[in-house]
Amino acid sequence: MDKLILDHAYDAFKIEAESLAATAEVMDREQFAKAVELLSKAERIGAAGCGHSGICCQHFCHLMCCVERPARFISPAEAVHGALGYIQKGDVMLLMSRGGKTDELIQIMNICRGKGASIITVTENLDSPLALGADVVLAMKVTRECDKYNCQGTTSFAVTSAIFDALQTAVLEYTDFQNQKFAVIHPNGAVGKRLNETK
Repeated sequence: MDKLILDHAYDAFKIEAESLAATAEVMDREQFAKAVELLSKAERIGAAGCGHSGICCQHFCHLMCCVERPARFISPAEAVHGALGYIQKGDVMLLMSRGGKTDELIQIMNICRGKGASIITVTENLDSPLALGADVVLAMKVTRECDKYNCQGTTSFAVTSAIFDALQTAVLEYTDFQNQKFAVIHPNGAVGKRLNETK
Protein backbone atom coordinates (compact mmCIF):
# COMPACT_ATOMS: atom_id res chain seq x y z
CA MET A 1 0.00 0.00 0.00
CA ASP A 2 1.19 3.50 -0.83
CA LYS A 3 2.81 5.17 2.20
CA LEU A 4 0.83 8.35 1.49
CA ILE A 5 -2.44 6.47 1.98
CA LEU A 6 -1.30 5.23 5.38
CA ASP A 7 -0.07 8.70 6.33
CA HIS A 8 -3.48 10.18 5.52
CA ALA A 9 -5.18 7.42 7.49
CA TYR A 10 -3.07 8.06 10.56
CA ASP A 11 -3.71 11.80 10.26
CA ALA A 12 -7.28 10.97 11.32
CA PHE A 13 -6.12 10.48 14.90
CA LYS A 14 -4.54 13.92 14.97
CA ILE A 15 -7.49 15.59 13.24
CA GLU A 16 -10.02 14.13 15.63
CA ALA A 17 -7.88 14.90 18.68
CA GLU A 18 -7.64 18.55 17.59
CA SER A 19 -11.42 18.80 17.26
CA LEU A 20 -12.00 17.16 20.63
CA ALA A 21 -9.71 19.71 22.24
CA ALA A 22 -11.42 22.56 20.37
CA THR A 23 -14.84 21.34 21.52
CA ALA A 24 -13.71 21.31 25.14
CA GLU A 25 -12.75 24.97 24.68
CA VAL A 26 -16.05 26.13 23.16
CA MET A 27 -18.37 24.09 25.40
CA ASP A 28 -20.14 26.42 27.82
CA ARG A 29 -19.93 24.91 31.31
CA GLU A 30 -23.21 26.48 32.47
CA GLN A 31 -25.06 25.14 29.45
CA PHE A 32 -23.52 21.72 30.02
CA ALA A 33 -24.57 21.79 33.67
CA LYS A 34 -28.15 22.68 32.68
CA ALA A 35 -28.22 19.78 30.25
CA VAL A 36 -27.07 17.38 32.97
CA GLU A 37 -29.78 18.62 35.34
CA LEU A 38 -32.50 18.25 32.69
CA LEU A 39 -31.39 14.75 31.73
CA SER A 40 -31.11 13.69 35.36
CA LYS A 41 -34.61 14.85 36.31
CA ALA A 42 -36.68 14.08 33.20
CA GLU A 43 -39.05 11.13 33.31
CA ARG A 44 -38.30 10.35 29.66
CA ILE A 45 -35.57 11.37 27.21
CA GLY A 46 -35.87 11.40 23.44
CA ALA A 47 -33.10 11.96 20.91
CA ALA A 48 -33.13 12.55 17.18
CA GLY A 49 -30.65 13.22 14.41
CA CYS A 50 -30.19 12.37 10.74
CA GLY A 51 -27.44 10.26 9.19
CA HIS A 52 -24.33 9.93 11.33
CA SER A 53 -25.93 12.21 13.92
CA GLY A 54 -28.83 9.81 14.26
CA ILE A 55 -26.55 6.83 14.73
CA CYS A 56 -24.71 8.75 17.43
CA CYS A 57 -28.04 9.61 19.09
CA GLN A 58 -28.78 5.89 19.33
CA HIS A 59 -25.51 5.52 21.23
CA PHE A 60 -26.57 8.41 23.48
CA CYS A 61 -29.88 6.75 24.33
CA HIS A 62 -28.10 3.53 25.22
CA LEU A 63 -25.72 5.46 27.48
CA MET A 64 -28.68 7.03 29.27
CA CYS A 65 -30.42 3.69 29.72
CA CYS A 66 -27.22 2.26 31.20
CA VAL A 67 -27.54 4.75 34.08
CA GLU A 68 -31.29 4.15 34.34
CA ARG A 69 -32.43 7.32 32.57
CA PRO A 70 -35.19 6.04 30.24
CA ALA A 71 -34.29 7.16 26.73
CA ARG A 72 -35.40 6.36 23.21
CA PHE A 73 -34.03 7.25 19.80
CA ILE A 74 -36.84 8.67 17.69
CA SER A 75 -36.30 8.40 13.96
CA PRO A 76 -36.93 11.77 12.28
CA ALA A 77 -39.04 9.94 9.71
CA GLU A 78 -41.18 8.24 12.35
CA ALA A 79 -41.33 11.27 14.65
CA VAL A 80 -43.89 13.08 12.53
CA HIS A 81 -45.92 9.92 12.01
CA GLY A 82 -46.87 9.35 15.63
CA ALA A 83 -43.61 8.49 17.41
CA LEU A 84 -43.54 11.86 19.19
CA GLY A 85 -46.37 10.54 21.33
CA TYR A 86 -43.51 9.21 23.46
CA ILE A 87 -42.58 12.75 24.51
CA GLN A 88 -44.71 14.28 27.27
CA LYS A 89 -44.70 17.55 29.20
CA GLY A 90 -41.57 17.83 31.32
CA ASP A 91 -39.58 15.38 29.21
CA VAL A 92 -36.35 16.19 27.37
CA MET A 93 -35.74 16.01 23.63
CA LEU A 94 -32.11 16.09 22.47
CA LEU A 95 -31.52 17.15 18.87
CA MET A 96 -28.18 16.68 17.13
CA SER A 97 -27.28 18.65 14.00
CA ARG A 98 -23.85 20.06 13.29
CA GLY A 99 -25.28 22.80 11.06
CA GLY A 100 -28.40 23.30 13.17
CA LYS A 101 -30.68 23.68 10.16
CA THR A 102 -31.98 20.16 9.54
CA ASP A 103 -35.59 20.59 8.43
CA GLU A 104 -36.84 17.37 10.02
CA LEU A 105 -35.39 18.32 13.39
CA ILE A 106 -36.82 21.83 13.32
CA GLN A 107 -40.29 20.33 12.92
CA ILE A 108 -39.62 17.92 15.79
CA MET A 109 -38.40 20.78 17.98
CA ASN A 110 -41.52 22.82 17.36
CA ILE A 111 -43.82 19.91 18.19
CA CYS A 112 -41.92 19.05 21.36
CA ARG A 113 -41.89 22.65 22.55
CA GLY A 114 -45.63 22.78 21.99
CA LYS A 115 -46.00 19.70 24.20
CA GLY A 116 -44.00 21.31 27.02
CA ALA A 117 -40.78 19.35 26.63
CA SER A 118 -37.33 20.87 27.11
CA ILE A 119 -34.98 20.98 24.13
CA ILE A 120 -31.24 20.30 24.19
CA THR A 121 -29.47 21.02 20.91
CA VAL A 122 -25.96 19.85 20.05
CA THR A 123 -24.59 21.93 17.18
CA GLU A 124 -21.67 23.90 15.81
CA ASN A 125 -23.88 26.73 14.57
CA LEU A 126 -24.99 28.77 17.57
CA ASP A 127 -27.05 31.10 15.34
CA SER A 128 -29.03 28.28 13.76
CA PRO A 129 -32.77 27.69 14.20
CA LEU A 130 -32.14 24.61 16.34
CA ALA A 131 -29.80 26.54 18.63
CA LEU A 132 -32.03 29.60 18.92
CA GLY A 133 -35.08 27.46 19.69
CA ALA A 134 -33.44 25.33 22.36
CA ASP A 135 -33.47 25.59 26.14
CA VAL A 136 -29.86 24.40 26.25
CA VAL A 137 -27.21 24.52 23.53
CA LEU A 138 -24.12 22.33 23.65
CA ALA A 139 -21.51 23.71 21.28
CA MET A 140 -19.19 21.52 19.28
CA LYS A 141 -16.21 22.35 17.09
CA VAL A 142 -15.02 20.36 14.10
CA THR A 143 -11.78 21.65 12.61
CA ARG A 144 -12.22 19.33 9.63
CA GLU A 145 -13.44 15.88 8.74
CA CYS A 146 -10.84 13.15 8.25
CA ASP A 147 -11.28 12.49 4.54
CA LYS A 148 -9.49 14.51 1.88
CA TYR A 149 -12.76 16.04 0.69
CA ASN A 150 -13.71 17.20 4.20
CA CYS A 151 -17.26 15.92 3.81
CA GLN A 152 -17.62 12.49 5.48
CA GLY A 153 -19.11 12.55 8.98
CA THR A 154 -16.01 11.22 10.69
CA THR A 155 -14.58 13.84 13.03
CA SER A 156 -18.06 15.21 13.69
CA PHE A 157 -19.18 11.73 14.79
CA ALA A 158 -16.20 11.39 17.14
CA VAL A 159 -16.84 14.81 18.67
CA THR A 160 -20.56 14.15 19.12
CA SER A 161 -19.85 10.79 20.72
CA ALA A 162 -17.42 12.42 23.14
CA ILE A 163 -20.03 15.01 24.14
CA PHE A 164 -22.51 12.22 24.85
CA ASP A 165 -19.88 10.30 26.82
CA ALA A 166 -19.23 13.42 28.91
CA LEU A 167 -22.96 13.85 29.54
CA GLN A 168 -23.32 10.28 30.78
CA THR A 169 -20.27 10.68 32.99
CA ALA A 170 -21.84 13.75 34.62
CA VAL A 171 -25.35 12.25 34.89
CA LEU A 172 -23.88 9.21 36.62
CA GLU A 173 -22.27 11.50 39.21
CA TYR A 174 -25.26 13.86 39.54
CA THR A 175 -27.73 11.03 40.20
CA ASP A 176 -25.31 9.10 42.42
CA PHE A 177 -25.77 6.07 40.21
CA GLN A 178 -24.24 2.95 41.77
CA ASN A 179 -22.59 0.01 40.04
CA GLN A 180 -24.90 -2.37 41.88
CA LYS A 181 -27.75 -1.06 39.72
CA PHE A 182 -25.71 -1.55 36.58
CA ALA A 183 -24.99 -5.14 37.60
CA VAL A 184 -28.73 -5.82 37.66
CA ILE A 185 -29.45 -4.44 34.18
CA HIS A 186 -26.16 -5.62 32.64
CA PRO A 187 -25.65 -9.21 33.86
CA ASN A 188 -23.98 -10.48 30.70
CA GLY A 189 -20.68 -9.68 29.02
CA ALA A 190 -17.32 -9.25 30.72
CA VAL A 191 -18.38 -6.16 32.68
CA GLY A 192 -21.63 -7.68 33.92
CA LYS A 193 -19.95 -10.92 34.98
CA ARG A 194 -17.22 -9.00 36.80
CA LEU A 195 -19.74 -6.87 38.67
CA ASN A 196 -21.90 -9.80 39.68
CA GLU A 197 -18.93 -11.86 40.85
CA THR A 198 -18.16 -9.21 43.46
CA LYS A 199 -21.62 -9.41 45.08
